[in-house]
Amino acid sequence: MAPAYLANMAPPFLKYWKGWNRPISSRWLGGHKTVAGVLLGLVVALIAAWTQSVIDWSGSLVSYDDWPLIGLALGAGAMGGDLVKSFFKRLRGLAPGESWIPADQLDFMLGALIFAWPWAQLAWLDVIAVIVVSFVGDIAVNHMSYRLKIRDSKW
Repeated sequence: MAPAYLANMAPPFLKYWKGWNRPISSRWLGGHKTVAGVLLGLVVALIAAWTQSVIDWSGSLVSYDDWPLIGLALGAGAMGGDLVKSFFKRLRGLAPGESWIPADQLDFMLGALIFAWPWAQLAWLDVIAVIVVSFVGDIAVNHMSYRLKIRDSKW
């Protein structure tokens, strides 16, 4: 699941980049969901999947022969899950950065699990473990990113 985690963590770093970074839709997703952020997430997921493909993962749940498809699926799922959650947050009248537990912690991972399903042979216990680790890990990483001033909010 590393490509999905890294894809989800990459876009906030673009706040330091002064180049083109157009919002996808300020009205429906918030001004912080950008084209460049989604593209960076996809690129990071591809690099992570390629890196995993060159490591010998004996007993792995995933065959990395199709690493480009796995990387794109995990990256697109993570980015897509986050965008869908942001859309529903705006519909509910929640501001960007406002807490919406557990959607804020699980959006990217559920999207990634759905998109990667054809390549990952996960049992239900595997899925539950990924969801629990993602929930707790997302809270910890976001709080740390907030304290390091990488993110503007804890969520």
